[in-house]
Amino acid sequence: MKPPTDTRPLALVTGASAGIGAAFARAYAARGYDLALVARRLDRLEALASELSAMHGVEAFAVPADLAAFEAHAGVLAAVAARGRSVEALVNNAGFSIAQSFTGVPWERQRDFLMTLVVNACGLAYGVIPGMAERGRGSIVNVGSLAAFAPGVAGHSLYPGAKSLAVKWSQSLAAELKGTGVKVTVTCPGFTLTEFAQANGTKAVMDEAPRRFFQTAEAVVATTLAANDRGQVVVVPGLHNKLAATMLRYLPESLLLAVLTRASAKYHLEA
Repeated sequence: MKPPTDTRPLALVTGASAGIGAAFARAYAARGYDLALVARRLDRLEALASELSAMHGVEAFAVPADLAAFEAHAGVLAAVAARGRSVEALVNNAGFSIAQSFTGVPWERQRDFLMTLVVNACGLAYGVIPGMAERGRGSIVNVGSLAAFAPGVAGHSLYPGAKSLAVKWSQSLAAELKGTGVKVTVTCPGFTLTEFAQANGTKAVMDEAPRRFFQTAEAVVATTLAANDRGQVVVVPGLHNKLAATMLRYLPESLLLAVLTRASAKYHLEA
């Protein structure tokens, strides 16, 4: 492995062990970025790091971390700093969903959700933005969801709120960082071919959905990075998802609630 070097920029990607996170890592490596790969599964991270180093001649290293833990972002940033590196691109991708009702799982599970998708994501951004602004360049990519534009329904209780926060927070960051050279983008994909549904227990239901409504993780990432390059703050990958987002934004909420309550019932699991 090549020694650490500041001649190549470094991208820090959370949730990098699979799916959209791994696709972001591969895309940044293809652009010549070194990679700090963050997730819980060390074996997967090390395998991906080896793949990217061999294929692209970049330095890629694993930072095993559970972002559900209190102040987990601090340990991640410390691991990067210990290598003498600074973050040029941050991808806040780590996340999961809870298909059960709010009180259908222990509170600790809901707390872990908030720590992962909200608190530590914000902490990572808080830690890297000053350096980016000082250098006059950098990228923050937050992974949202089409759910950010939808009203809440039964099950996945915190998910729409967390993803809505990702959108509003990204817009605020973009406004605050205007003129600094730091670009902020939140991507809001719809159905994507990843392990996400398997993790939350809805894979059997998701497998029944028409494949034409699904995108690959690579397609989501390509659209997102192109948007970030041109300074677009909110991006919805896929024409069908753009249409859905428009409907979610502008149709009466009473109508949306009636439709979504019925459509989402099969994704609401109970213990």
